[in-house]
Formats: sequence, structure tokens, C-alpha cells
Amino acid sequence: MLVEEFNMEKVIDEFEALTKDADRAQKETLKKILEDNGSAEYLQNLGLNGRTNPESFKDCVPVVTHKELEPYIQRIVDGDDSAILTGKPIKTISLSSGTTQGKPKFVPFNDKLIDATMQIYRTSFAFRNREIPIGNGKALQFIYSSKQFKTKGGLTAGTATTNVYRNSLFKSTMKAIHSQCCSPDEVIFGPDFHQSLYCHLLCGLIFREEIQFVFSTFAHSILHAFRTFEEIWEELCDDIREGVLTSRVTVPSIRTAMSKLLKPNPELADLIYNNCVGLSNWYGLIPALFPNAKYIYGIMTGSMEPYLKKLRHYAGELPLLSADYGSSEGWIGANVNPKLPPEFATYAVIPNIAYFEFIPLNENNEEYEEPKPFGLMEVKIGEEYEIVVTNFAGLYRYRLGDVVKVTGFYNSTPELKFVRRSNLLLTINIDKNTEKDLQLSVEAAANLLAEEKLEVVDFTSHVDLSKEPGNYVIFWEVSGDASDDVLSECSNCLDKSFVDAGYVSSRKVKSIGALELRVVRRGTFQKILDHYLGLGAAVSQFKTPRCVGSTNSIVLQILCENVTKNFFSTAFN
Repeated sequence: MLVEEFNMEKVIDEFEALTKDADRAQKETLKKILEDNGSAEYLQNLGLNGRTNPESFKDCVPVVTHKELEPYIQRIVDGDDSAILTGKPIKTISLSSGTTQGKPKFVPFNDKLIDATMQIYRTSFAFRNREIPIGNGKALQFIYSSKQFKTKGGLTAGTATTNVYRNSLFKSTMKAIHSQCCSPDEVIFGPDFHQSLYCHLLCGLIFREEIQFVFSTFAHSILHAFRTFEEIWEELCDDIREGVLTSRVTVPSIRTAMSKLLKPNPELADLIYNNCVGLSNWYGLIPALFPNAKYIYGIMTGSMEPYLKKLRHYAGELPLLSADYGSSEGWIGANVNPKLPPEFATYAVIPNIAYFEFIPLNENNEEYEEPKPFGLMEVKIGEEYEIVVTNFAGLYRYRLGDVVKVTGFYNSTPELKFVRRSNLLLTINIDKNTEKDLQLSVEAAANLLAEEKLEVVDFTSHVDLSKEPGNYVIFWEVSGDASDDVLSECSNCLDKSFVDAGYVSSRKVKSIGALELRVVRRGTFQKILDHYLGLGAAVSQFKTPRCVGSTNSIVLQILCENVTKNFFSTAFN
């Protein structure tokens, strides 16, 4: 795509037409998926016999989880290029982040998913740019491409973001929508995350007047970048002043690329230095560094919400805009209401990128015993559902594990709010606490820390069943030294803030033990990130695991080895 080919109004008009008849788009999409892949072994064995209508599809094809499709995917990974899940052989595999289950999943990937990605990017940019226009400048994008590798069967494998970033269509689309990264490719594709981060920051400062917005896939990556800036800003100023890259960057390709951008500029160095010195506790850091930036953009819902308070501190008056809704398995919806605060962000389902179904949850937010998924047009406003997706890359009636709430309709396509992952996060017997419940509990207790001008840097949880009765363990990394009295009160607050009836009653009768707050050393969650990067994860795709199970033994070991203090709640004594 050439730059002049992007037409904002045309993209919006196409989206309007598509969503006015979402039912027809869904039927055509399913028909196309089944026509393309009708020869696949998986579909042949289910007896579809070439039928492509939704009724036959639902009658023949079961709703599945990753576990049921894993044997088929493994054959593909191992090099079987027959028509297993798709008509044409799968050549590329995506790896999920691995933070939910403790290990990455293999997910089939093909050009159809790239096309869907570009459609989402163009659509959301058109709506975003209509609300907050940006000039023809650059973007400070904290994007990192982990290494691709070859599977046993010779397929190219990498994280979903890596597979996108390394595709030529990605670059042309980003160029077309004025989202050129200010960093050279050598930085994006560098082998060392820490060196790439340093150079992303340096490139942003060099092009500070041209930066139109700040982006990373997840809010966590943006926050991590500016926490790092607090530690290295003087070194960055030295590089700019002298025009010589720090010795901490050792990768030859990155050094060569950066030498072409870096020239001695003492005036710029002094300006940045004085701006940093003039800030109070780094409030408004981002607009101070990049005076023409219009917004900060990235996925800010779900497990990213705990980072919003600190990100707003760095952002000052700059708005935070939540990016689109997708997963390693594919995209779901675009944010066409970009001015909504991230906590209220909704996503309009794009009805031609996959076939969508929705498993209704009952009044206790549990699925019915025999779930009968609804179609895209059958969902009801105010109700919660688990998403089921059928895509062009070989996933059929695949449970994503995401729970969403229908907040309304954009024309005839539903608008969804992400609620949580469907798998229960914390449970010992009759208690059922989700990731959202954990987040609210941590937020309540963190308010006590705020009185000492401290904050929770990051957190996770664990259900300890090694003794009777079992209990919840919450791990906190705190920004400074909190007093024992405050931390003890925090443990009580955490315990009392879980309002699930099953938890409260179990605590009262002592069938669940006292909640334990364990404070870990500064840098512990960086060690967890480094662990996942060592497994091949990309930092752009990293999400802190909010619950660490016994099967995730290495992460649990990192946490336990770095505990400095622990406190048991006395809230139910």
C-alpha cells in the first residue's frame, strides 16, 4: 500500500457498510472459511461434506478448547504438510505469550490473519485520527521482535507480534497511516531487549519534535520504558551531547544504525536535561519529552488496568487511548470510540475477519451445563459471554477463554467490553475470585501505601494448598520501604476486599486460611519478564501472570526466593 492510498473517510465508509449488515458478513465469512478449508482432514472427519451454512456447521463441528486441537497442531508443527486443519499447508506458527498457562501455545498463522491485522489497524486509525488528528511525523513505538525459529518440521515460528512486524504488509500499512516508528529496524529486531529499549528512548529524544504519539502493544511496555528512563536519563543526555552511543549497547548492527542518527547536539541534551530536572516526581514526563505528542496508545484493558494510574502520572494531560481487541488466535474488534477512557473502552466486532459465537453465562457468571453459543446478532446488551472464534487459519469453534460484556451495537455489530479471562483465578473450595476481583483488592490495599507516597510496582497471586487449610498468597513489589504496620494493614485490606460470598463464608469458618501478603525485592518482576524472554516471548506481548500455579514452578521459585517480608491477615480472627 502506498502512502497516498490511505483514505480515512473511505475506510470509515467501508466499516459503516460492513457493520450495517453484520449478519450477511458473518454468513459470507463462514462460507469462505469452509470453502477454503473444506478439504481439511479435521472438517472431513466431522461430516460437513462441503456444506457451508451456519446450521450445518454448528450441527457437525464441536465447540473446543486448545487441548482438543493440540494433536492436529502438533502434527503441523512437526512437518506434516497435508490438509490437516486448512486446505493449504500452514507455513507459520504463532506462539502465545505463555503467561496464562505457564508455557506458550502453538497457534496456526497465515496471510489471512495478516490481512485481518491490517484491516483492524486501518479501521481503528481512521476513527482515532478523525477524533485526534496527527501530522505527518513519527511515532515512538516500543515494539520488539523476538527471534523467529524453525520448528522440528521446518515451519517458521515466532510470537504473533513478531510474525506481524516481520511482514512487509505491516510496514507499508504503517507508512500509509503515518505511524512510522522513529527507531530503525535494527533496534526493533535487535537480539537484546534492554539494548533495544535504550535505543528506542534515544531515538524518541532525537526526533522529539516529530513524535506524534507513543505506542506499545501493552500498557505495561510503555510504563516499563519510562520507569527505565528514570534510571538512565542522564546517560541518554550524555549520548546526545557527545554524539556517541553508550558502551552498554554492544550489538554491532544496532550500533551501526544508531551512529547514522546520533550527532553531537549539546543544545538538545541541555533542553532534555532541564526538562527532567524541572519535573516534580516525573509527573507529565511524556509531554515534557515529546511536546507535539497527541496521545498514548496501547492495549490498556484487562490485566493492563493496574498500570493505568502510573501511566497517567507520566502522561500528565495527554489522553490514554486503548488499542484494539485481539489475541494470538486472531482479532475480534476495533476501538471506534477512541476518546473513551481505557476503563470504559469498547470494541466493535469486525464481522468479516472471523466467524464469532458467544457462550452465555448465567446469573452467577458461570457457563450453562450444556453451553449453546449464540450468533453475533443474537447477543443481548448487558449480558456477559465467552467468545468462540472460527478463523481462516484452522481454528473452528475455538474457545478463546475471554469473557466480554455486550455494551451496545454499532449499526448491527455488537460492541464488547473486555471483562476477564474465563478461567477462575483464585479458588480453594466454594470461593470464586477472578482476575478483576484480585485487581480491585490490590487497588483498595494500595491506597494505604499511597499515604506513605509509595505504590505497588506489580503484583501476582498464588493459591497455597501445601497446608490445611489452604490460603491465598499475594506477592507485591513496592516502590520503596513501607512500614511493617502499613503492610500488615494492607494484608488485612486485601483479605477483606475479596467480597465473593464463598470466600467470605469460608474465611469465617476457617476452611480457607488467612491471606498472606509477601513483599518481594525490587526488580523481582523484571526477573520474571527476563525468564519469559528467555523462553522466546516478546516483551511487546508480555503480560504479568496474575495467578502463578504450582505447575509454573520457575516463576513461583523466582517469587519465593525474593521475598523480604510477609504478613498474615487478621481480618477474620
